[in-house]
Amino acid sequence: MTKQNDADVAFIQALAELLTANDLTELEVMREYGDNDSLNVRVSRAAPQAIVQTVAAPAAVAAAPVAAAPAAVSVAANAPDPSEDPNAVASPMVGTAYLSPEPGAAAFVKIGDQVSEGQTLLIVEAMKTMNHIPAPKSGTVKRILVDDGQPVEFGAPLMIIE
Repeated sequence: MTKQNDADVAFIQALAELLTANDLTELEVMREYGDNDSLNVRVSRAAPQAIVQTVAAPAAVAAAPVAAAPAAVSVAANAPDPSEDPNAVASPMVGTAYLSPEPGAAAFVKIGDQVSEGQTLLIVEAMKTMNHIPAPKSGTVKRILVDDGQPVEFGAPLMIIE
């Protein structure tokens, strides 16, 4: 390994430790080394797994990804799996879920709200595009299964509407 690569690995490990120690969900840093030589690191944590993504400029040495400690999740032994609930609204894409139209604004919906078919429930940002997720049917919001700013996977349950 080169000295720069060793330093990058140590830097990424330090970010992962910082993420865990401060109970953060996501951390993104860009390190400039010179002309066309940089390291972009995004470390994010989603229950129950951690995700580390590195992107290096063409002239930079790629760093080895390091996984952050998985988030602790406490689940009741007999709690039903929300992904198998027929009333679950699933994420149509990989991205980041946002419960309100902009930071500091009121959420689109909250638990107990009556929603009509087509009403926006939340936004999933994918590749810098804000995708409004509509209610597939009319009903009452029983559970919200994601936090604001939480990364979501394709097919992951977002809400339960009955």
